[in-house]
Amino acid sequence: VWYHKPAINEELLQSLPNLKVVASAGVGIDHLDLKLLSSYGVKVSNTPFIVSTDTADMGMALMLASSRRLVEGHEMAVSPDTEYFPVDWLGVEVSGATLGILGMGKIGYKVAERAKAFEMKILYHNRNQRKKEEENAVGAVYCKKIDDLLQQSDFVLLAVTLTPQTHKLIGKRELELMKPTATLINISRGLIVDQDALVEALQNKVIKAAALDVTYPEPLPRDHPLLKLKNVIITPHIGSATKKTRWVMMEEMAESIEAGLAGLPVPREVL
Repeated sequence: VWYHKPAINEELLQSLPNLKVVASAGVGIDHLDLKLLSSYGVKVSNTPFIVSTDTADMGMALMLASSRRLVEGHEMAVSPDTEYFPVDWLGVEVSGATLGILGMGKIGYKVAERAKAFEMKILYHNRNQRKKEEENAVGAVYCKKIDDLLQQSDFVLLAVTLTPQTHKLIGKRELELMKPTATLINISRGLIVDQDALVEALQNKVIKAAALDVTYPEPLPRDHPLLKLKNVIITPHIGSATKKTRWVMMEEMAESIEAGLAGLPVPREVL
């Protein structure tokens, strides 16, 4: 399964009575019905570990690009209409700012490791609090309540898995809790955010900006209001899109398929 295709539904499963394993690229499994697959005796694998480093890099890239207005700056620098660079054209600081990470799994923790190098104050919310030595290694402070993190952060980065519990985790109420100077960064799944509420918050300056590697749907309709806002950066879901990572993802998927066909334990099996 690559980019959620083909769709693994009952019709497909019925047409493939000898199917033994479904190998899915990436870490997210929200596109797979695990109960349905299990009922057909089909095992599932993904590639959760290899994507973490690149996706964390992407999170930092989006934070830097948004805060320093790189896309706008590039457009200004290459525009045939530009005669001078305005001296009052300013971005905001990343170094020393407060970063709130929602979801401190493998990707979230790697973001924290990178943010530490920028001398950022790091807050995080997770289903389970990290070990003290892990927190101390990156200088992260646990927030038991999401609201506390939202109210204090200059940048809020989403790195949570899409589940029924996290569907539209960030909505109108959560956006209104954020600072009017804050930026929302999403490197997880588009459906973590209520996009209609986000559009409204950006238009009304409830928050300063958003940087999104994921949306719903993907790509957005060409007339979608998010595409018209200057305080938004959108990239085409490229968190893991480097040559090395995609190559290793393919190798891991092939390894899982070979093991499943041979009746051996499936590496990185999703239970």
